[in-house]
Amino acid sequence: MACYLVTGGAGFIGSHIVAELVRRGETVRVLDNFSSGRRENIAHHLGRIELHEGDLCDLEIVRRAVAGMDYVLHLGAIPSVPRSVAAPLASHQANATGTLHVLLAAREAQVRRVVYSSSSSVYGNSPTLPKHEDMPTHPLSPYAVSKLAGENYCTAFHEVYGLPTVSLRYFNVFGPRQDPNSEYAAVIPKFITAMLNGAAPVIYGDGLQSRDFTYVTNVVAANLLACERDTAVGQVMNVALGDRVTLLELVEELNAILGTQQLPRFEAERPGDVKHSQADASRAKALLGLEEFVDFRQGLRETVAWFRD
Repeated sequence: MACYLVTGGAGFIGSHIVAELVRRGETVRVLDNFSSGRRENIAHHLGRIELHEGDLCDLEIVRRAVAGMDYVLHLGAIPSVPRSVAAPLASHQANATGTLHVLLAAREAQVRRVVYSSSSSVYGNSPTLPKHEDMPTHPLSPYAVSKLAGENYCTAFHEVYGLPTVSLRYFNVFGPRQDPNSEYAAVIPKFITAMLNGAAPVIYGDGLQSRDFTYVTNVVAANLLACERDTAVGQVMNVALGDRVTLLELVEELNAILGTQQLPRFEAERPGDVKHSQADASRAKALLGLEEFVDFRQGLRETVAWFRD
């Protein structure tokens, strides 16, 4: 049995990782300040996990959370491009400085591995598709800049201090427990809740922008495999299906699942948004053995069922 710290463990993705670790019988600690994470996401695990409530920007809190851990799964962040455009300093402090604090604490505690949650936003608007890890990065938002800074800190701590790190670039993760209510919420939960309520989903732009939507259980698998596979150490890897769906196609799929004929409402494009996103997922498959994917349509059906319930 190993000891795992999940930063941001009350958040959407983090809580799914916590649930899987608990299912496996591992020792689990969560660090979360509940700025975006929700207590109800982990409430049913509180007898099985240790909860540290605190902020990544406080180095002493981070040190206490990391102490005694074998693995650190670092998901704590302010996870929004539009929010980072509105408040770039807060995004930098949580995502870049917070990651540096995690790495400092992990080096001191001699943890076995840090797995860092990065983002496909680091690629920017390059027309090259699919995105592969060796292509130049061109972040277009403070959020993307902060996530790339975290990646670079991970690489530096591995190279300079010998700290085993892995960086995973997520592509548009979706699934149950994703919050639809924030003005910065991701597109799939916002579309589902709008359409369940008979309202038009709002598309910013022409709807032809495309995303490599990735169901959350695939991301959970990637994180836990990144802890296990020595071939992952020091690497940056895309975590995605390697496909893309336009927002107009997303509305069509949701109408088919819901049995509706709801048309979208169009508004102006938002600054910092990327037009197209699609991953080359071959590195994660080769280094992690990440093969058992839940595909987009199956994941969408499961997500709709969760929101309906």
